[in-house]
Amino acid sequence: MSVTLEAAGRAIGLDVHRDFCELAICEDGRVRSAGRVESTPEALGVLAESLSSSDRVALEVTGSAWEVVRILEPHVARVVVVSPGDTGITQARAKTDRLDARALAKLLWTGELDGVWTPDEPTRALRRRLARREQLVRGRSRCKNEVHAVLMRRLKGRCPFTDMFGKRGREWLGSLELPVEESETVEAALRQIEFLDHEIAAVERLIAQHTLGSRDARRLLTVPGVNLVCAATFLAAIGDIRRFRGSRQLVAYLGLDPRVRQSGATAARTGHISKQGSPQARWALVEATASVVRQPGPLHAFHQRVKARRGYSVATVAAARKLACLFWCLLTRNEDYAHTQPSLTAKKLRKLELLAGAERYERSATGIYSTNKTMREAERALARQAEASYERMVRDWQATAPKKKVGASATPERA
Repeated sequence: MSVTLEAAGRAIGLDVHRDFCELAICEDGRVRSAGRVESTPEALGVLAESLSSSDRVALEVTGSAWEVVRILEPHVARVVVVSPGDTGITQARAKTDRLDARALAKLLWTGELDGVWTPDEPTRALRRRLARREQLVRGRSRCKNEVHAVLMRRLKGRCPFTDMFGKRGREWLGSLELPVEESETVEAALRQIEFLDHEIAAVERLIAQHTLGSRDARRLLTVPGVNLVCAATFLAAIGDIRRFRGSRQLVAYLGLDPRVRQSGATAARTGHISKQGSPQARWALVEATASVVRQPGPLHAFHQRVKARRGYSVATVAAARKLACLFWCLLTRNEDYAHTQPSLTAKKLRKLELLAGAERYERSATGIYSTNKTMREAERALARQAEASYERMVRDWQATAPKKKVGASATPERA
């Protein structure tokens, strides 16, 4: 964007810290420092009222950036939140708060800043709940690992039950003869696990209530193998699916696209995935893929085909990319999964309702968990037919495709 188009108002750079914000103003192409303001709602409110409705503000993503945006946004023309890696400030030879604010103001004035997407309030709340659940689950895993470490130190062997932290597993732990200090460690860890289980159930109830009210989330759950955490994490990461023109943009946003290296006359080479964007969404897709590929269907056939050539890990990441493309198609076309298994989807939705606090015994829920075995087998048979159709299509395509060229598809003219 040219400077003449941006010159309608001032460009203000804001370097946000926990205790203060450093200000810089660019007007008519000249940058000047404007001092500091405390990072409190009152001080930022006074700053917002002193700004003009034609001013634009730029700040980097920090822990408190969205609250600053909420305070300033009603008083200015635009608030641009940028990623620190996109400004080039971190690579500067001299880096201070004052210089950072001046650099943001100058870049904003020249129109060289691309702001990150600003999520709406429900999406922010969902992100916070998912982040809290992740921290609680990590804390519970640490406590469980501590119990396993005690058993390993005292050569107690493996627990004879599937769930060592269930009722029978806890009885087995209580029957072990351990030194006093080790018994204290196990008892303390079990108390923490019980507390964390309660907290995880509480936050999952809130996530389930949000998911039940989301048409997009219910649509993603029609894919066999996709659960509550995967659907909620994916939607919290992308927000509005209409932001992406196609599935390729979505894959790049999630960091599942391969890196490309090309220089001079050499052909382009693709490497590992870029791993840009939300690591939580990428993890959720990969975890869901491990379940999706166990179900009969086209994704299972695709995973098996790639695994035969490249191994399990590469095939799982490739299938996660396919799953992201499938999600884009479902959400943009407002369609359920074509190879869904209705009884399995009904069970997932009923489990979601129970997690959200619904009554366990309801007339409308009769038969959901006691689905006829013949019906389930019929649905799986249809999914296997879809898988066989996909395999036949791939074989026909490979038989009629032109001879494979040597080189990367990133630069087909140099293949």
